[in-house]
Amino acid sequence: MNLSAKTVVLIAIGAALYGIGGLPMFGIPVFANTTLKPAMAVLALFGVLFGPLVGFLVGFIGHWVTDLFAGWGVWITWVIGSGIVGLLIGLFPKITKQRIEKGLFTKWDFFLFVVLAFLGNVIGYGTSAFLDAVLYAEPFTKVLAQLTIIAAGNTLLIAIVGHFILTSVAKRKQQSYNLKEAY
Repeated sequence: MNLSAKTVVLIAIGAALYGIGGLPMFGIPVFANTTLKPAMAVLALFGVLFGPLVGFLVGFIGHWVTDLFAGWGVWITWVIGSGIVGLLIGLFPKITKQRIEKGLFTKWDFFLFVVLAFLGNVIGYGTSAFLDAVLYAEPFTKVLAQLTIIAAGNTLLIAIVGHFILTSVAKRKQQSYNLKEAY
């Protein structure tokens, strides 16, 4: 795998924003070690704009940073889950054939974005919950409750913040896309 310097910088910026933004002081505690993080919108944005590899690495590295700075140790199961969330949301540009780059963000695109956010959260953090139950003997009912709250809360948060951001990005791209060279 050969990453360009631009891609490495994007991953570093995204991971730093997601990692620091994921700290408990910026989140909303909802249930046993479960916090809704506005930083999820950062993860979604980087995935949508730069694809699945960037999305995965922003989620993976960023969650690692959160765990390190929060002081509770790195929970690799949840680090992997955040990576999967970023990867799945990062499929958006491939599925939509880069429409947002042309300044298009339709209701169908928004619906697809929300579905990918939901699937990313269910599959990503479902993997985390399953691994917690198997590896750390966490009670199944606890991890299932965490998964349900996280999947619903994160999807709602990503949908609301993402709609505003992606609509703005599409408008900006549309203006750039429609520019003509004057003679």
